[in-house]
Amino acid sequence: MQFQPNRSTASSTEGRPRVESRLSRRSLLAASAAGTFMSLAAGPAISSAEEKPAGSVRPNRIAVSTYSYWRFQDDTKLPIEKCIDLAADQGFDGVEILHMQMESEQRGYLQKLKRRAFTQGLDLCGFSTHQTFVSPDPAVRKKNIDHTLNCIELAYEMGIPTVRVNTGRWGTSKDFDELMKNKGIEPRLEGYSDDDGFKWVIDSLGECIKKAEECGVVLGLENHWGLGRTAAGVNRIVDAVNSPWLQITADTGNFLDNTYEQLDQIMPRAVLVQAKTYYGGGTWYTLDIDYARVAEILRRHKYRGYISLEFEGKEDYATAIPKSLAVLRQAVGRA
Repeated sequence: MQFQPNRSTASSTEGRPRVESRLSRRSLLAASAAGTFMSLAAGPAISSAEEKPAGSVRPNRIAVSTYSYWRFQDDTKLPIEKCIDLAADQGFDGVEILHMQMESEQRGYLQKLKRRAFTQGLDLCGFSTHQTFVSPDPAVRKKNIDHTLNCIELAYEMGIPTVRVNTGRWGTSKDFDELMKNKGIEPRLEGYSDDDGFKWVIDSLGECIKKAEECGVVLGLENHWGLGRTAAGVNRIVDAVNSPWLQITADTGNFLDNTYEQLDQIMPRAVLVQAKTYYGGGTWYTLDIDYARVAEILRRHKYRGYISLEFEGKEDYATAIPKSLAVLRQAVGRA
């Protein structure tokens, strides 16, 4: 992997009457002949073992995040309905919805999105949200907890099984461009330590677990930046919360150092994999991700969930997204 910063931004028969039938020799011969003909017409018999080797599994399903079309760019801020239609036309299996892209949180809008995906033959497989718990201010943390609880409810309404959550970050960078220039590393708030930050995140996510369980929505903590920048940080939080309702969303493009080693460390708990591509060069950086190698990590950990494309390049999505899908299909297309 190369990090290349840009220079610009049984049914029962009991009780049934017994029916006995007698077939004449002629009937038996006719039935036998018909069976022979059908067998010949169908070709040689193939056992289930021959059709599917022992131990093989179906390829991972592949989704696309609506972020891939939107990308926070004014000229490509498509409505989610249009993204769903494009995903179906381009051959994806599902769609991951970006919360910030939604036009409304009203129930009618949520059901419209669910119906749109269903009629297009797509799963709504993920809900990508933003929050920050890295703050010494209890009011800030409470606001983000309430936001996360609301997002769990929204996912439940749309039938989405997992919500991507973040740790948040210290917020000491001037802006996101500066954060990316520094590879996601930023100074701590004066007077506080990483241990303080981890406690805030762990306690905050802990308060979201009951709602997640009630709604049947798994929270997936992403290796996103801040305290989730490393595999060790993500695992520390998930270990501490210690609930099946908090697992991991593994992003292939957010480990800027030791990418494959760190992906390997978080993959045992992954409930969604977000796969980055950068055709045309990335907005903030470009990674040369070896998806054959990523696929080996997925197989080694028996990951069978969705892979969701997050296209983050400058090329037109109309050409870049189909190319990205082809790369992912090739990589995960065998068991």
